Parts: sequence; structure tokens; C-alpha cells
Amino acid sequence: MITNPQSGTNVQEIAAGIFRINTPVPLPGGQWFSFNQYLVVDDQPLLFHTGPRQLFPMVSEAIASLMPIERLRYIGLSHVEADECGAMNLLLAAAPQAVPLCGGIAAMTSMGDLADRPPRALADGEELALGRHTMRWFDTPHLPHGWECGLMMDTQTRTFFCGDLFTQPGDSQKALTDADILGPSEAFRHQMDYYAHSPQTAALLAGLATHEPHTLACMHGSAWQGDGASLLRQLSQALSIAH
Repeated sequence: MITNPQSGTNVQEIAAGIFRINTPVPLPGGQWFSFNQYLVVDDQPLLFHTGPRQLFPMVSEAIASLMPIERLRYIGLSHVEADECGAMNLLLAAAPQAVPLCGGIAAMTSMGDLADRPPRALADGEELALGRHTMRWFDTPHLPHGWECGLMMDTQTRTFFCGDLFTQPGDSQKALTDADILGPSEAFRHQMDYYAHSPQTAALLAGLATHEPHTLACMHGSAWQGDGASLLRQLSQALSIAH
């Protein structure tokens, strides 16, 4: 469903009660990129990634196509960057009962100061019940980048909100795919390597694989469906070859 014909912002369900909000953005040289946010519609709705501040009108319009924006209770982020939390305070103003949701390091170093309301900090492995969905938080320092980085997974649908992992270029017209995303994401990484390549990268990816995600909710590009554990292990192997 296209919610803004001018920007091309669109909304599609990628798992039960989980919707991808996608906005394609043109880049210099005729290339395209995309920004995704994921809305979990539940008793206590959660938005993961806010999008950059300038996308707030389109993102809020997309949320409103699914539910009243003031129903939002949690606004999650993986790490502190504009596409993760640039519109945080605009969303907090639009949803008076919402709070930022992040890991303990992000709360301590940034969000306790940047956000207009105190964040809810989740510990590694902590679960948060939204209603039908339960989110599990994973601390993933420096994966792919940022000391404060963390990711989460819905334990009901096994949808893994994997942030910048598997970033794909292009306008991302296909919301959900079972085609190869590792190849395009690795080709993009070789052009502009955004990974920290820290000593614990392989161990973190191995740990995430044990949770056997079924859907990967990528922040840039199509969401993916299939054997997520295998794909995470393949990513780890590709990164180990690179370094």
C-alpha cells in the first residue's frame, strides 16, 4: 500500500502484525537507497527505527494508515544515527505515552540526553511483552558498528530486527523476499565498509544464529524470509574472509 505517492512511501506486512514502512530515496548518479521502519501493531505498539528527521511527515502518515500514531508506546533504535533516531523527538511529541527503547549503553551515553523523555533501557537477553508479540533484546556492541549497538527479535514470529545487517542498495520495491540478499549486501559493503570488524563479531553472529530467526527485518532493502541462522553464519564467514 502506497501511503505517499510523492515520496513513494509504502507499507506492507512482512509477518503477522509486523509492517515495513519503506521510503525510497534517490542518490547522486541515478542510484537509489531506501529507509525502512518496522511497526509492530499490538496492545503496546512498537516502532523500530524512526527514520531521519526529514522523513517524519511520510513515516507518521504511514503509521496513521495502520493505527493512530498516539497509540505508540515504544520507539526503538539499534544505535545512535539519524536514520535510527533522527525523528525521535517528533515521534515522542506525536505519541505522548511513548518512550525511547534501546540498550543500556545507548541510554547512558546518548538517549538519556538527546530524547525528550527518559528511555527504557533493555539488558542483554531481556524480553518485553507487547501483547501478542514479545521482543527479546540482544546487545551487539560494534555489530555492525557503534559501541551502543543492539538488535531485537520477536519471539512469536521469529522476526529479527537486524538493523544495518544485510544492507541492500536500490529502491527496495519488494518488501519481502527469499532471494539472495547476502550477495547484494556484501557488494555494497565492499564499496563502503560500515562494519567495525571487532574481535567479537563472529561470536555475536554465532549467538544470534542460535535463535533461528525466520524473517530478517533489514533497515535498508527488502526484508528476507528463510533460514536466518544459516544466513547469519554465511555473513560471519564472509566477514572473516574479508579480514
